[in-house]
Amino acid sequence: MTVSVNITTPSATGDAALIMTIAARVRGLRRERALSLDRLAMRSGVSKGMLVQIERGETNPSIGTLCKVAAALGASVADLVDLAATSRVHVIPAAAPRVLWKGARGGEARLLVGSTGPDMLELWSWEMQPGERYDAIAHPSGTQELLHVTHGRLALVVDGTTHIIGTDRSATAFTDRPHAYACIGARAVRFTMVVAEWHAPRVDSARRKEKKR
Repeated sequence: MTVSVNITTPSATGDAALIMTIAARVRGLRRERALSLDRLAMRSGVSKGMLVQIERGETNPSIGTLCKVAAALGASVADLVDLAATSRVHVIPAAAPRVLWKGARGGEARLLVGSTGPDMLELWSWEMQPGERYDAIAHPSGTQELLHVTHGRLALVVDGTTHIIGTDRSATAFTDRPHAYACIGARAVRFTMVVAEWHAPRVDSARRKEKKR
């Protein structure tokens, strides 16, 4: 199914405090893991120049860049923005959720809470205005997303195929391939999303393999 969407240019958030939080967290985790900038650049696929700017708080990294850096550090995006759980029960303050994407027409994506990495769960809240679209990089193999639309209509594009999710509808998708989200229609779309990203083999998969032997 093909849906026509007038695409507006997405951007990362411009929150200065958040940029400095990311700078400190990336710098601290890199040193904790005894990684040089060159080594981190090689692992992440993010240029050394970009990493230097991130650590100095001189740039505003996109969600895609944060995902690459987090994976290379054995961390999660929540770790980088200081939203990961630090105890068995961790209540997130009302002001804590991080806006990690802003659309050109006022949309935004907020990371509400997440687990520490490298295996991780994340809870997101999205709002996109008509015409806005966000193109996402392929996540690690097996990554799955659960989405629920509370308002408007969402176009979920996975591997070039578009799926329309209306108000009060839910969907699951494996996003270990190129994917995108877009607002279609004349009103904003709001949806919540859970991301489950696994970097180690899952126990149930190992058990299934054992049964086949």
